[in-house]
Amino acid sequence: MSTNASHVDVFERKTDPRRIRQTLILGCLISFGLHFVLLAGLSLVRFAEKLEVFTSISSLIDEEADETIQPKFEATPTEQVGNESDSRFSASQEASSVLTRDPQNQLEKSIETTVEVAVPVTEELPQPSRSDLLSPVATSGSTEHAGGVEGAIDRLAWEIANSLREKKTLVVWLFDVSPSLSARREQIATRVENVYNQLNQLNVSADKALKSAVAVYGPTCTIVTDKPLDDAEELVQVVRKIKSESSGEENTFSAVLKVAKAFLPQRTEARRDVMIIVVTDEEGSDPDNLEQAITFCKKYGMRCYCVGDSAPFGRKNVEVPFQMEDGERVIGVMQKGPESRYAELLRLGYWGTNGHDFEDMSSGFGPYGLTRLCTETNGLYFVADAGRGRHSFDPAVMRNYAPDYRSIAVLDRDIQANRSKAALLECCLEVEREAQNRKVLSISMPRLDFRADNDTILRQELTEAQKPIADLDASLDYLMKRLEQGEKDRSKIKEARWKASYDLALGRTLALRVRAFGYNSMLAEMKANPKRFETSGNNHWRLVPAEEVTSGGAVKKLALKASEYLGHVMADHPGTPWALLAEREKAVPMGWQWQESRVEPPPTMAAGRQKSGPKFIDVEDPKTKVKTKKQVPDQPQRRDI
Repeated sequence: MSTNASHVDVFERKTDPRRIRQTLILGCLISFGLHFVLLAGLSLVRFAEKLEVFTSISSLIDEEADETIQPKFEATPTEQVGNESDSRFSASQEASSVLTRDPQNQLEKSIETTVEVAVPVTEELPQPSRSDLLSPVATSGSTEHAGGVEGAIDRLAWEIANSLREKKTLVVWLFDVSPSLSARREQIATRVENVYNQLNQLNVSADKALKSAVAVYGPTCTIVTDKPLDDAEELVQVVRKIKSESSGEENTFSAVLKVAKAFLPQRTEARRDVMIIVVTDEEGSDPDNLEQAITFCKKYGMRCYCVGDSAPFGRKNVEVPFQMEDGERVIGVMQKGPESRYAELLRLGYWGTNGHDFEDMSSGFGPYGLTRLCTETNGLYFVADAGRGRHSFDPAVMRNYAPDYRSIAVLDRDIQANRSKAALLECCLEVEREAQNRKVLSISMPRLDFRADNDTILRQELTEAQKPIADLDASLDYLMKRLEQGEKDRSKIKEARWKASYDLALGRTLALRVRAFGYNSMLAEMKANPKRFETSGNNHWRLVPAEEVTSGGAVKKLALKASEYLGHVMADHPGTPWALLAEREKAVPMGWQWQESRVEPPPTMAAGRQKSGPKFIDVEDPKTKVKTKKQVPDQPQRRDI
């Protein structure tokens, strides 16, 4: 009886509703606790992934800063290097497609779509987008030929409009105060009014979304506007009041850095886009400040633009005539180039013809420093003036020959890894040193006419003519051997610019070496065994170019190799400066031959000429009629002064 009662009691407890609810609640709490622990573990895994991504991005920023090291190659007046395509609408199109107006938001969105985690905001300052950090800088640069100053300003209007569609924008106009820029400043002042009218018509400058500032620079930088301007007319008046200064020094990159720091609050506090527009016609006198300017502008998402001139092909300085503000016309030596970091163009003179028409030849690209500044900050370099040279090249063709705008550290590693590139740069530096020291590589026209009144006179003249050519041949021999040491890596060169530069350098060096060696050989042979005139009365020998090379088998092989390399340049790179230079070189024959002729002696050599000495005249005394000799005093020489 007691046993049955206990079973009933247990059954009643199990079926008690209150106890059932308690059991269910306890089970739910246990289940919730287990799920909470599981979710917490998963969240820690996701946080670790997020931390890894954020750390990788930070390390990339650090690597960018570490790569601003000193170059292994010494920069020279004709520095350069090359890659694929030019123009924002070619290889740099990718960079422009990810151009961000709010770097912090772009960073978050980019990471969300690629790795599905969100990076926590750790600071208020805007940072570059993740795509900007992880994608390499476009090696093709960002040069545009917009059609003069007016075209460049109209194109800038489009850039400003795009910025205003995203957010409020500050445009900082940074003017070079050189006298040569006075006309360009006036053109821009006139065009700016039109630009702002266009922006008003597009209704993108409402609510004072667009502000402008003006700064000028020479040796130092001065910010002209105390605060950003809203009115276009006021901006034009400020630009027209800028006075020229002829200091001869333009510290461009320190000026960019100064205005970037001065207007940083507009970026970090007012949350505006900042566009810095440099207006100049030179490269800049302070290349050492380039990396600082790039690093600062990239860090805070400030884009740099430039309205400037095309750099001369493979040259640093050019002589340019321009008119001063007082009307005086002068010839100014201006640093307009080079278009690349290192000297890739082996600058040799031309034998038998001059190369003066190549001195101001346009490269089709802006100066290296300014173009790289624009490229690294997602801006543009606008070519407002292509120069005075007679030769011009299609920008569409030249896009494949753009200089290399990657960081100097990356560029140095690439050059050191290829013997052809390293040999070319070494030879370019050697030519510059030789030209500055001994002038032996200027390839001045050698003596071609020789008197042969007798064998003694002929030998004397031949000996004097051989001396400068012997020095030239020794220098050419060094260049030839050094370039040939790099031939093994020639097939590894992928960039069209490097291929054209190396092939042209070796082809021209070989051609000049064949001519110099052949010239010396012809003179040495004539000294040892003077030739006899076939026509009676002839008294001169003249050395003239000939297609056939008669200086021996080894020299003939060099001539054949020179023709092959020059032919490669002409066939593989048509419509480029390299092809034009190769064509000029190949047009001059590499052999020599003698021609006899008769040259009449000048009048001063004729027999019976008056002997030098004091002159006397007969003077008659009017009284005694006696004639006496009187010396005639020397007449002073007339000079135009």
